[in-house]
Order: sequence, then C-alpha cells, then structure tokens
Amino acid sequence: MLGKMDCSGLTDVGRVREVNEDQYLIASLSKSMQVHATSLDLEDQTRLFGASQGKLLLVADGTGGYAAGRHASSLAVNSLTTYVLNTMNWFLRLRPDDEDHFLDDLKAALEYCQQRLRAESERLPERRGMGTTLTMAYLVWPRLYVVHAGDSRCYLQRGARLQQLTRDHTTGRQPAVRGTPDDPEAPPWSDVLWNVVGGTDELTVEVHKADLALGDTLLLCTDGLTRHVGDPEIARLLAEDCPSAATCRRLVEAANGAGGTDNVTVVVAHFHDAKHQDALQEEAQAEESVGGSAAAETEHQRALAFAEPSLS
Repeated sequence: MLGKMDCSGLTDVGRVREVNEDQYLIASLSKSMQVHATSLDLEDQTRLFGASQGKLLLVADGTGGYAAGRHASSLAVNSLTTYVLNTMNWFLRLRPDDEDHFLDDLKAALEYCQQRLRAESERLPERRGMGTTLTMAYLVWPRLYVVHAGDSRCYLQRGARLQQLTRDHTTGRQPAVRGTPDDPEAPPWSDVLWNVVGGTDELTVEVHKADLALGDTLLLCTDGLTRHVGDPEIARLLAEDCPSAATCRRLVEAANGAGGTDNVTVVVAHFHDAKHQDALQEEAQAEESVGGSAAAETEHQRALAFAEPSLS
C-alpha cells in the first residue's frame, strides 16, 4: 500500500513576546555520493542521492531570557543536526537487534547538545543559565522514536484518540487539559522546568517508541500552544481533513486567539494513503491560486512519499 507523509511546521512570536525563542526542523535523511569525475553519462550531476532512510522532526523552546534563549535553541538544533549527520548510524536499516544501540545514539545526541550549550555558557557569562527544551521525532516507517527533554510535547492522534507520548518535565503535575497561566487553581510553581538541555547540571533524556499507521497524525509543539489550547481542541483541529499547512495555521491561530502569551511552534505530520493525500494537495493548490497563501513566508511544507507495508 502506498502512503504519503504530509508535513509542515509553523512558528509565531505570539501576541506578547518581542522575540521568538522557538525553533523547528523538518528533514529527510538519505545517503549521498559526490561524483568528482567519471566517464559515465550522469547528465552533469555531481551529487547522487539514495532513497530516504528516515525523517527527522523537532521543536525547541529556548529558556534564559531574550537573546540567550534564542541562541540556546538555535545552538541545540545546529548541534543536533551535526551529531546526526556525522556520528549516528541513522543511514543503516534498523534491525531488531540494533534497536537498543540506536536508542543509546538518540540519547547521546541530546547529551552532545547539553555539552555544547554548557561549554558556551561557561565561555560567555552573559549566556549563563541559558537552555532549551528539545523534542525530536525520528521515524523509519512505520517505527517512530521520540527523544525528549523539557515541556515541549509530542502527540499521536489515531482516530478520535489523542495520546501525549512525552512527559512534561515540570515540577507540578500536568492535568489532562491545562488551563491558562491565569488559572487561579494552577499552583504558581507547576510550570517550572526541572530538566532542559543546557540549563541544568544533569540532563535526563527520555526516549519513547511507537508504531505508526496510515490515518495517524503526529504533532510536535512548544508550550506556547498547550498553555492556551487544551487536548480536546487540539484533537479536534488535528482531525480536520485538510493539509498539514492549514492544520498548523489553525493551531497557531487558536493559541493566539486564547491570549498568545508565549511563542508558539508546531510541526504537524499527516500520514495518508497516496490517493487521499493527492486529492488534498490538489484542493490546497486550487485554493492558493484563488486567494493566495497568507503564511507562505513562515511555513515549511513538503509531501514525502514512503512505501507502506501491508497492514494486518
């Protein structure tokens, strides 16, 4: 069965903050070969690419205030991509006996970010205490791996059920549906982070696993969304039959409409059968040709094909 991943990301400064300290990334990983000279007719191609070996999605929310938080999230994302490209054996087909080693590699990726941010904090006094949440999803269809530190979240929606795969690393218990920061019943300390990349002496890295299926939707988001939009509303918006770019816009609009007190960043991946995805894409292109796309400069959208094995 042929399927497609329709994935988009969107980040917004919100209605209160002056600086956006959030980051996101959507990437495909593949082998490549750089050809320097050959007698073969390669139509002037100097770099050849193999089939995609995996998808990488992540969000990060900087802490430490103003420029320090923005620098922390940027440095963490750059460090993570460097580690993934140069150190991890992500290009190998995963076998059951390789999974434990691969999970260790995922944890080591965040620990490498921790070292880079701590070194930067020690070198530059004005950046001491900076840190960032980081939630990364790595998928080799149909397997999903999520590596996580902080209170940014990863959700999996299947049918009407929305499941939070990650656990918030905050000092207070998180109810199923969070209120706004002005909720009189919320303890003042409940949103204090105890675990972030770079901002703590010791880092606790969590790894979660899941199997994906056609019809699923994956959401990665910073707490600028979840502090204002409860799980039932998130589930409703994810369930709407529309392209991922439109889903991202509606999630961000919901957060801003409820106050927008923080930066908000979302990455949405819909997993459709190929015919359904093609129909949605044609419909979206028709709408854009009539009214244009208001968020074209801030969102990243790409449809990625993958081979879906037969489902039992």
